[in-house]
Amino acid sequence: MCGILAVFGCIDNSQAKRSRIIELSRRLRHRGPDWSGLHCHGDCYLAHQRLAIVDPTSGDQPLYNEDKTVVVTVNGEIYNHKALREKLKNHQFRTGSDCEVIAHLYEEYGEDFVDMLDGMFSFVLLDTRDKSFIAARDAIGITPLYIGWGLDGSVWFASEMKALSDECERFMSFLPGHIYSSKQGGLRRWYNPPWYSEQIPSTPYDPLVLRAAFEKAVKKRLMTDVPFGVLLSGGLDSSLVASVASRYLADSEAACQWGSQLHTFCIGLKGSPDLRAGREVADYLGTRHHEFHFTVQEGIDALEEVIYHIETYDVTTIRASTPMFLMSRKIKSLGVKMVISGEGSDEIFGGYLYFHKAPNKEEFHEETCRKIKALHLYDCLRANKSTSAWGVEARVPFLDKEFLDIAMSIDPEWKMVKPELGRIEKWVLRNAFDDEEKPYLPKHILYRQKEQFSDGVGYSWIDGLKDHANQEVTDAMLANASFVYPENTPTTKEAYYYRAIFEKFFPKNAARSTVPGGPSIACSTAKAVEWDASWSKNLDPSGRAALGVHADAYEGAADSKNAGLTNGSSSKLQEIPVEKTAAVG
Repeated sequence: MCGILAVFGCIDNSQAKRSRIIELSRRLRHRGPDWSGLHCHGDCYLAHQRLAIVDPTSGDQPLYNEDKTVVVTVNGEIYNHKALREKLKNHQFRTGSDCEVIAHLYEEYGEDFVDMLDGMFSFVLLDTRDKSFIAARDAIGITPLYIGWGLDGSVWFASEMKALSDECERFMSFLPGHIYSSKQGGLRRWYNPPWYSEQIPSTPYDPLVLRAAFEKAVKKRLMTDVPFGVLLSGGLDSSLVASVASRYLADSEAACQWGSQLHTFCIGLKGSPDLRAGREVADYLGTRHHEFHFTVQEGIDALEEVIYHIETYDVTTIRASTPMFLMSRKIKSLGVKMVISGEGSDEIFGGYLYFHKAPNKEEFHEETCRKIKALHLYDCLRANKSTSAWGVEARVPFLDKEFLDIAMSIDPEWKMVKPELGRIEKWVLRNAFDDEEKPYLPKHILYRQKEQFSDGVGYSWIDGLKDHANQEVTDAMLANASFVYPENTPTTKEAYYYRAIFEKFFPKNAARSTVPGGPSIACSTAKAVEWDASWSKNLDPSGRAALGVHADAYEGAADSKNAGLTNGSSSKLQEIPVEKTAAVG
């Protein structure tokens, strides 16, 4: 990850203004500690804080076309940059950076090139010939981007809102899959996949096609010139990422300069089941495993710093970000700069436990679409900013465009939880990797049931947060919350505590409006709360609210005796105790 800041239309183009832009860009240096760059052109500024992953020696930004009339500052990775260079043989490249193709693609194709990019990215591009500019964000919003407006008519873009909150009268999260054009005016959506309309797909489930697409997504994310690893909790998603990556690196032809043994990382409270499961998967795959521990008090002590970096007051996001933030610091201390993680799978396949109550395939699919569209406000924000706080980049293969298109085209009837057929949540994914001849994972890991991340960290972690908030927030403070915080009013002392910290760092209305609100049960959208009448009485965003579903699912799966599994697969479900779990992915 990198940090970008761009400003267009400043009235003031003095040396003092340049110094101010540098000062604001410096607020993003945690995202890119390796180098800083700044391009000035009249009343336009493009600043960059670089985390060097590909071509560390010559890929400093901003980047240019041949005559430097096109300037671009980018945060992200373009996985298909080599294929794109083949389309640009009449262009001369100055660096080996994967991001340089953006400048040349614009010169060749104009503003319509964005859909050609395969990767995660936020970028701002200036055409100095007419002082026009564009900004764009990747399809799902894996990389963060904000847009703001100054009182002097200037337009601002930044990777994090802390770089523009002091200068902009109003700012907002830049919508994923959109492009902003100064020529055409305003935002327009460049990403228009079939699933975006929420129409119900009908493609039959093909496990081999799904498996091949995911393997391809993982492999392309091994594009790096620096040490890397996988976040491994022992849950399904991170375990599959680790398994595919480990197999690929074991191939002597595929082994990179860092060797064929994959590094894996896990964090947790001491004695947590996820730590044990992560260790078991690591031993099975033969990875070099790194296990980190933290205490509840250490997590509480980090809360203010976590909220400053992740820029939200959402309860579940903060609960989950804290251990990931602590782990990223440990990972950075080992010299690792890139990790691969399992975010996105639960949204695509209906992996959260509340999906057990989906009344039909139509509502199941519509909820997955709503969840994917909101990822940039939740899990993508958490994964990116928790790791970037320490100069570590997180890559997410489940959100690969090609894989997403295939997974979201499957008839949702196959994705639904059907205990009578032996199908627990994410069965289509589990079944796709249930290979009897060359197993990807042990059976009980492959069919291990979902643990929501904030719950997986351990009920003692969540209880510790609630106890701490109860000590800091009085009954009177919560009773008057609607007057103090009329927008997205906190309804619990824990939520009030986080909100107070957030407001200290980001006191503007624009900042608080970037955080979503509304009722939720176990990470559901507000619409899905309607699936069970009893849920409205217990709107804890934690997965604990669905604990009854968790227990019932094991019983249902066990009673089914693995009925309904295809392709010769079988499932030996094993209950993993729900206690003091702590992991990522």
